[in-house]
Amino acid sequence: MRVIFESPDPEGSLLRDTAVERFRFAMRRLTWLVRGARIQLVDVNGPRGGVDKRCRVELRSHRAGTVVVTSMARDWRSALEAAVGRAGQVLMRAWRRGRERRLRVRRPIALGH
Repeated sequence: MRVIFESPDPEGSLLRDTAVERFRFAMRRLTWLVRGARIQLVDVNGPRGGVDKRCRVELRSHRAGTVVVTSMARDWRSALEAAVGRAGQVLMRAWRRGRERRLRVRRPIALGH
């Protein structure tokens, strides 16, 4: 699985290895479903502080389409944890929804005689 990390903020760039490692760990059971991922860490309002650290996780999957999850928090780590955790849940939900649709279409019609 290919993981692209982006952060224009110098503090966010220091978390590159941690973010990629945490993402790979969280998605270890879903690697068969994820083709690639993009993780973006952005400080929304700069040095003013507050709940302004945004983590955006975009997952590309050939079976479930593209899943994008964004999380805001006071610190990078919390934003990353929330976005990665939710991304896995949303990806599985999208995959199940698509699978259920395919199963409904393939189900034979019973004719009563």
